[in-house]
Formats: sequence, structure tokens, C-alpha cells
Amino acid sequence: MYSCFKQIKSKDVLSLFTTEYLLLGCALLMGNDFDSYHKLLSHSCTTLFLSPAGGILEVVLKLLDQYRQNIYVAPRVLQQSINYLKTAVAHAHSWKFLKPHMRQIVSDVLFPLMCHTKEDSELWEEDPIEYIRLKFDVFEDFVSPVAAAQVLLHTVCLKRKDLLQATMEFCMSVLVQPGAEARQKDGALHMVGTLADLLLKKKVYKDQVEHVLTSYVFPEFQSTEGYMRARACWVLHYFCDVNFRNEGNLTRALELTQQCLVQDKDLPVRVEAAIALQVLITSQEKAQVLMEPHVKVIILELLKIIRETENDDLTNVMQKLVCTYSEQVAPIAVEMTEHLAATFGQVIQSDEGTEEKAVTAMGLLNTISTILTVMEDQKDIMAQLETVVLSVVGLIIQNSVMEFYEEVLSLVYSLTCTNVSANMWQVYELIFEMFQKDGYDYFIDMMPALHNYITVDTSAFLSNPRYMEIMYTICKLVLKSDPGEDPESHAAKLLEVILLQCKGLVDQFVPLFVELALERLTREVKTSELRTMCLQVVIAALYYNPALLLETLNNMHLPNTNEPILSQFIRQWIDDTDCFLGVHDRKMCILGLCTLMDTPSNRPEAITAVAQQLISSLVLLFEGLKRAYANRALAEQDDSEGEEEEEEEDIDAVICEDDDDVIEEDNHEYLEALEKSIGGADVDAEEDDEDYDEDGLEETQLETYETPLDEEDYPVDEFAVFKHTLEKLRVQDPGWYNVLTCNLKADQVKVIQEIYTLADQRLAAKTSKKIEEQGGYVFTNTSVPPAFNFGN
Repeated sequence: MYSCFKQIKSKDVLSLFTTEYLLLGCALLMGNDFDSYHKLLSHSCTTLFLSPAGGILEVVLKLLDQYRQNIYVAPRVLQQSINYLKTAVAHAHSWKFLKPHMRQIVSDVLFPLMCHTKEDSELWEEDPIEYIRLKFDVFEDFVSPVAAAQVLLHTVCLKRKDLLQATMEFCMSVLVQPGAEARQKDGALHMVGTLADLLLKKKVYKDQVEHVLTSYVFPEFQSTEGYMRARACWVLHYFCDVNFRNEGNLTRALELTQQCLVQDKDLPVRVEAAIALQVLITSQEKAQVLMEPHVKVIILELLKIIRETENDDLTNVMQKLVCTYSEQVAPIAVEMTEHLAATFGQVIQSDEGTEEKAVTAMGLLNTISTILTVMEDQKDIMAQLETVVLSVVGLIIQNSVMEFYEEVLSLVYSLTCTNVSANMWQVYELIFEMFQKDGYDYFIDMMPALHNYITVDTSAFLSNPRYMEIMYTICKLVLKSDPGEDPESHAAKLLEVILLQCKGLVDQFVPLFVELALERLTREVKTSELRTMCLQVVIAALYYNPALLLETLNNMHLPNTNEPILSQFIRQWIDDTDCFLGVHDRKMCILGLCTLMDTPSNRPEAITAVAQQLISSLVLLFEGLKRAYANRALAEQDDSEGEEEEEEEDIDAVICEDDDDVIEEDNHEYLEALEKSIGGADVDAEEDDEDYDEDGLEETQLETYETPLDEEDYPVDEFAVFKHTLEKLRVQDPGWYNVLTCNLKADQVKVIQEIYTLADQRLAAKTSKKIEEQGGYVFTNTSVPPAFNFGN
């Protein structure tokens, strides 16, 4: 097997840049273990990389030497050659061969690549917008020799001893050299910025970073060369986490960056300044306060640049600034949104429908959404914003611009979170038209907005029969058109929300909703989520009006079955009790079972048939519910405490000796997965088993769509309802009570006692909170007598 690698000729070198993965596969064929891979790799590094007859590394180094001598090497070949060196750095054998050349590679290959070039200058002058596009194009990084040089430099300084020190000595020699060309200083600062995260983690360097910035970066803000001013902003961006011991230096950094943003004549400089300023404000707590008086100027200038460049990175900058300075943004929120809306129209109506423009347009919509979220509680401002945003919504929906449906539905959601205006009810009609035309695939994205239409202004929703008709039609089409079980689960959830939100107000729709849910259960259901959600619609109808549901089920006839529908429903419900997850679903199930137990004495036979299973099912649900509440409280506690500060990483711990291989964790995991696959193991099944965690399933995705049942001050408590129901039956219907409880086990009795205790505690806690909200306990003031008579 090894001999196959000896036949490789140097002309084939560029086709072998994935050799390591070939070796991974060969190792698997030889023995399916990681040791085989290391043995084969070790041998192959010697024969393939280093053979005197023309090993790959030798050929790669010759290519780089040609570049060093100003002999033309195609950019793609150069990029792949540098990428190959990155792989070679990780292996001991290849590193031994490469090590003597590495410093020269850094100074004679990587450094020139990272300097500003003549071609860069020409593009800067002739087409600055295209210059910006190329510099911020993530796809360009996959083919750019400059990006490859950055990655190799960072990798070798991180993984191999003494290279960081040698590189920094080289960079400083360039920076302190009298009369050094601006492009050389640009390259040195480019290298320093690339290594910023490493320098900030090593004490010997991080204590000097502030001095380097003030001595070698700040002066470049006054450079006559625009690319040097841009590089100065770029370096501050990457050193945004530096600990400024002198607050004056932080103030100076902010002032210089703001000047570049607002006053610089070169567009690429202003773009770099905007990004640098935002990361400084986000990373430096004091910077937020220092820049507060200048927020309006910064944001308005940023809006101009966004319109001019259509750059997606700048829309992300805007979003973060809006979140950071929500109060300061309020007075100019409408003006900002008008700018963003106009820029969006400009982007999507331009002739060039490039992918970059689509990304930019999405960024603009997300920025508008961020403004709406931040301004949510400002009713007057939201009313003005609505008018502006609706022009964007109409533009997308009426022209069926499907690639922005997700974003536009997010905007509709934001505009209906606290109020649904007359204009937004017109948008509701547009959403229905969109759904009928081409929106089936976007139904899940519609859900948050549809939920708002039901819950935010319920009276308006019920005032026009057309609105309910639309909602029912949407759910019906989803549940009957087989778009997938996830959308179907969402449609069933929407039906449940209506029943709980409009309790006692939609009697005529209960039979329609129940029939729709039960009819779906007569067809194949693959997931427990859809099955329990359809059952939950019927349970919600039971909670809505027990007599109406029983009457509905008695009058209903489903195809392919002669068994009474009530019996089928109850049996399926009991069988699937353990499939109800989260807080809401379990609470709904508990209230439904309590309602079932509390039916009159002439209760249907279908209920009597499962009598002895009802309490057992309730015990199971309460056990899960207590766990779900505990997990929710824990999650809220974690959120309130915030993220703990990350410990400083010791990068010396990841530096390898010359005789060591750098073991990449991703490769190790990939190899293990392949081993299992070749061995016939069901990798997905094993991972599912390992990752399964019952606590992780306590919150369900659909719980985000809240109902009155989920409100903190909802008067009905499931623990109290259970206790009250059993106590009522024990007194008023002892025969039925005995049937329900006669077969309970000792541990179930204990759980019921705990539920009773919790019911009392929750009631007491709710009473106490209510008193506290009303101002606390009130004690009658009585005058204190001046003297006490304790008797004669």
C-alpha cells in the first residue's frame, strides 16, 4: 500500500493537497483504528513529503521560491501551496523538514502577500466600492492567497515554538525602520493584527499592546495614504479587547476612529472605521459612555455608507449599535428606518441580482426588525415606523419576492406584538393571499405573526368572521395537504391557541377544529409531536366546553372505523400520556384529565373503561411537570446570572514540540465516525442514544406560542384543580372516587400527597405575591398608651 505513494510525481502535487484525507481512508481500510492512521501518516510523511526524488514539500517550496524571486505563480496555485504548508505544520516529520525554512517563508512570502499591492491601489482609486466588496467577500477568502497567508501565519505561531517571537521581532523591525515604505508598514501591521488574539493571551506581549497601538498605529490615522488609515482602523478592530490602562488612550482611539468614519474622503476607510468603532463600543464598557453624545452623528453617517456600499457587514454594525444605544436611537428611529427602506428598494430593484445583494437586502430587513424590537414599547414611534415598514412589506409580498418572505414575516410579527392596527389587518389579508399563492413552505415562518393576530387583539380578530375563516382555511390546507409533520404540528397548535384564547366565544368552530384534528390522526403519523398536538386540540376543546365536545364526538363519523370516536380518542390519549412534554402540554393534559374525571354521573362508558388508568396517568404527568418547572427555573436563574467570564487560555499549552503531531479534534471525530460506519454501526442511532437527555426535552418548540393558560397570573392552577377535583369526588361521588383510586400503589399515593402539598404552597405563594403587588400587608394604626397598668 505504501508503494502507491512513491509513484506520485511532482507535477501531480497540486492534485494531492487533500493527501491527509486519503491517508485517513487508507488507515481505515488497514485496520479501522486511529493508530493505523498515525503509522501510515508517519511513513507517508517521510516518503511522500520528504523523498529526495521530489517530495511534495520540496515542490511546494520551489513554487514559493519562484514567487519570492518575482517569477509569476498563479494566485490559485499560490493559495493552495500555502494551504498545504498549513497542513504540513501539523505533522512532526513534515515540520522537521519545514522548520529551517519557516522564518524565511514568513518574511519573504507571507509578508509581501500581506502588504498593500499596486493592484490594490489601482482598484482603490478606480472603483472603491468593488475594492470594499472584494475585501469583505467571504467567498473570496476561499481562493485568496492573502487569506491563506493569514491562516498559515496564525497556525504556525500558535502551534510551533518560537515562531510568534520571531514573527513579532520581524514586524517590529519593519515598523521601527526609518524611512520604511507605507506598504511595508501596512504588511507589518497586517501581520500584527492577524496575531492579535495570540498576543492578548501571552503576558509578555499583552502588557505591551497598548504601547504598540499608541506608537505605531495611532500615527497612521494621519497618514496621507488612505490604505494606511484603513489599516489603522483594522488593527484597532482586532485589538478591541485590549485592556487600556490609560483611559486617555481609549478616548484617543475612539476619537481617531470616529474622525475616519465621519470626515475621511476615502470610502474604504470609512467602512473600516465603522466596523472598528462598533467593536470598540461593544468590547469596551467605558467606550459606550464616551461615544453616547455622538451616537446620532455616527448612525446617520453609517446609513449613508450603507446606502452607498450596500455592504452587509455594515448592516450588522447598525444592528449592534441600535441594540447598544436604544434610548439614543429613539429620536431618529423613523429617519433611520426611512433610510434603510429606501436602500432596500435600491438594492432589490437594481439590475444585478447577485448573491451579495441578496445578503445585503436581508441584512437591511434584519436591521429594520431590530429597530422595531427596540422601539416596541414606544407607541407613538411604532405608529410612525409602521407606515414606513409597510411600504417594504407591500413591496415584497405584492411582487412575490420569495427569498425575503422569512424576513418580511418577521417584520409583520414585530409590528403586531403590542397592537394590531387597521393597516395590519389588511396585511393579514395579504399574508393569506401569499399563503395561497406560494407560501405553503413558509407557514412555520408565518406562525409568530398569525399567533399575534389571535392573541394581541382577540376582540378585533373575532369581530370579523372573515378573519376566523382565513385562520381555519390556513390550518385546514396545511393539515390536509401533507407539507410535512412539523408544519402540521404548528397548524394544530394554532387551533389549540384559538380554543384557549377565545374560550366560550367560538362554539360554532369547535366541531370543525375537532374534526380536522381527528381526521389527521386517521392517516399515518410518524412523530409523537404531531400525534400529541392533534390530541391536544381535542383536549383543548374538552377544556373549552366538555358537554359540547362530547356532543360533537357522538355526532361525528370518521372513515374506516366503526368504533365510537370517543373511545378511540380517550384510549389514544391515555396511551400517549408519556409523550406530552414541556410545561404547557402537560398542564393542558392534566386539566383535560381532571375535566374527564369530573364528568356527571351519567358519564360515557368510554370514560368508565379507563377509570383506573386516569390517576396513574396524572401522577406520571405531574412528575414530569415538576421536573419541567424545575428546569425552567434553572434556565431563568442561569440567564439572570449571565455568562461567567471566560478564563484566559494559556496558548503555551497548545504549542507542540518539534517531535509532536498537532492532533486536530475534528479529524479524530471524523475518523471514529468512519470506523463505526465501516463496522456497520448505526452512527446516528448511537449518537441519538448518547445525546438523549430527558431533561433536554422538557421545553418544546411550540411552547413559545403562549396561551392564557401560560400566563403567570392565570387564575387556574393545575395542582389546585387536581386536588379540588379529587376532594370534590370523594365527598360528592364516593363510588366513582373509589373506582378511580382503588388500585393505587403506595408510591403513587405518596406522589398524590406531595401534589396536595404543592397545591397549598402554590396557592399561598400566589396569595402572598398578590398582597405584595397591592402594597403589602396593611396594619391598623392605633395610638400607643403613655402608660401601662399591669394590675395592682
